[in-house]
Amino acid sequence: MYENLNMNDTFATILLDMMEKDDRIVVLEADLGSAHRTLRVRAKYPDRFFDCGIAEQAMVSVAGGLSAYGFIPVASTFTPFMARRACDQITISCLYAQQNVKLFGSDPGITAETNGGTHMSMEDIGVIRSIPNVVMTEPVDNTMMAKLMPQIIEYKGTVYTRMQRKIHVDPIFKDTDEIDLFKAFKMRDGKDISIFANSISVQDAKIAAEELAKEGIDVDLIEVHTIKPLDKDALIASAKKTGAVVTCENSNVVGGFYSAVLEAMNEGDCRVPVTPIGVQDHFGEVGFVPGLKEKYHMTAADIIAAAKATIAKK
Repeated sequence: MYENLNMNDTFATILLDMMEKDDRIVVLEADLGSAHRTLRVRAKYPDRFFDCGIAEQAMVSVAGGLSAYGFIPVASTFTPFMARRACDQITISCLYAQQNVKLFGSDPGITAETNGGTHMSMEDIGVIRSIPNVVMTEPVDNTMMAKLMPQIIEYKGTVYTRMQRKIHVDPIFKDTDEIDLFKAFKMRDGKDISIFANSISVQDAKIAAEELAKEGIDVDLIEVHTIKPLDKDALIASAKKTGAVVTCENSNVVGGFYSAVLEAMNEGDCRVPVTPIGVQDHFGEVGFVPGLKEKYHMTAADIIAAAKATIAKK
């Protein structure tokens, strides 16, 4: 039902539905109600919508305070302003204080597009996952957003969600798919190489797996929407089965999903070659997603080449 919507429209639509059922949910924005389509929330629930202005640190602190009084605050802003600017408030006012806050960082990684390098947060996965007890997730498409939102709200604790906003997200998942906030999703069963993907990289990983199959290379494809806590058992089992791994992410591989997977492999005593697809320790720049994928070697063709090279290292 959300196929023709951008993810920000889906986000606002689901919020409205959930707020009708639970009057504890309140929404906070940092002057981005139009960008996130939450002005619809303000129109329907003016007493449960707080525009904190361009003051992201204050917004997150207010969210922590509202949680302390029993509310379920949903706070959103662009990813760099959430993960970088308000990092101390996320750490102290939310997680150290053990509050029940739902944080949404929109336009993660290269999806910031023409907002350019200052708004292109490549490091948010590394920054946020280093904070104790945080849950960090990223819905891949609108169907997954619809399935994860209730789980995010019902979870008792602080959740950081990376959210696509203005780019169109091609549907990947179906209404019949069972999606668990804390479980990776097996998209394809294979024996030759494991590909672990999240964010906008899932579409490219899917294409790569299909092309590799034509060449007789059998891919074990796993979508990993929750990066912390990582579904280590699923990833280690896959890596031990295939003996080689490619990780795909829309962020800096330094400290990011690739680093998290390496930690899991080490913990599981799984000594296999792991090749990262993602931003290789660079700042962002102005561009559109297709061109930026080529710039940072994040295309399906790059995944195919990495898979073949990694298999050769077995």
